Amino acid sequence: MAGAGVLLFGLVGASAPNRNTLRTPITWFHLSSMSGAVSEAATSVAIVLSSVGTLLLLHAHTQGWRPDPRTLFRAGACAVLLVADLTPIGSSDTASYAAYGRIAALGGDPYVTTPAQLGGLYAHLVSDAWRNTPSVYGPVATWWQATAAFVGGDQPWLTVWALMLANAAAFLGTGYLLIRAADDPVRAALLWSANPLLIGVLVGGGHLDTLVAALAVSAVHLARKASGCHADLAVGALVGLVCAVKISAALVGVGLMWPLLRGGAWQRAVRVAGAAVLTLTVLYATYGLHALDPLAAASHMVSRPSLWAVFDDSATALIGPGGAAASVSVLWPALMLGLAVLLHRHVPAEAPSVVTVPFALAFAWILTAPWSMPWYAALACALTALFCELRLTQALIVATTVLALFHNSGGHGW
Repeated sequence: MAGAGVLLFGLVGASAPNRNTLRTPITWFHLSSMSGAVSEAATSVAIVLSSVGTLLLLHAHTQGWRPDPRTLFRAGACAVLLVADLTPIGSSDTASYAAYGRIAALGGDPYVTTPAQLGGLYAHLVSDAWRNTPSVYGPVATWWQATAAFVGGDQPWLTVWALMLANAAAFLGTGYLLIRAADDPVRAALLWSANPLLIGVLVGGGHLDTLVAALAVSAVHLARKASGCHADLAVGALVGLVCAVKISAALVGVGLMWPLLRGGAWQRAVRVAGAAVLTLTVLYATYGLHALDPLAAASHMVSRPSLWAVFDDSATALIGPGGAAASVSVLWPALMLGLAVLLHRHVPAEAPSVVTVPFALAFAWILTAPWSMPWYAALACALTALFCELRLTQALIVATTVLALFHNSGGHGW
């Protein structure tokens, strides 16, 4: 079932353009274009097969199945290389990445200039919803995108392909680290390297959340295994780096700080926080504080369909759009923290809090945030691979599946 799910993801990507891919195919292996109905059906079936296959593989592992994790890694690498060489599936985010990278490569400022102002073939690939929006990603993400755009030049398909290959490399690197660092290497491989759902959503979609997961796992692993002044500073620097990819990764920093503060390790907490803030400040200084402006607008967005969308519509009718946005902004963080506390009560007592607290926050975030997409689960999936807890893992896979079924449209509207 897992293999069939990956092949279906690949089939959709090789049959671009269709409802679930970019408008322009970038594949070396191109099939006839699928109709919208067929594409949506194939993608939905791929998601369900991948999800059920992953759950059954994990169940078999609990019943005594012990494959070689290196074999699982190699199998996952083959699937990763397949989907990374096809047109992105599920959203048009990679087109936005390419456009922002092209703006930066030409010497422009992607935090001011929009893809529409860039124009040309790059702007054509960006979905209508994001064409007039400046970059909401951090400077590290911008440099990542600009490097790909430097390779691609005036050929958007080549820039997108470079982004896909770089994303695949980050995915495999994270998988290798997880196998080496996890308490159970087989479980870690099943949850990441050989997880067909993540391969389809993260690698097939080419999302930056793979890079977020790679840096976050590095920070958590270092915090778990090393101590001392230099280790604390390195952990803080990694936290700053990951926040400079996507600011939402600040959850990792909060999760790492909480065990230190609770244990009274104030000096260590100050070192980690200071290094993270300093790193983030230096990185954002390369563009200026205006690079944070697009985040303010994005923070009020509500994904549809979701419970927050229902609340937002009702609150708008009663107290107006401003009051509705303010209410959501106050309520969802409180709900996230409460749910994180509840989730953390179900993690194994022997698991290190330096891993479980960031995991609980990351999991609660994708369940409660007003704007939540399936690829946001990358952080939680990577962290849960470091320790053993079956029920929460199953719940995370189910939540990712539900989000994927609702939010895979190729960026052409829901």
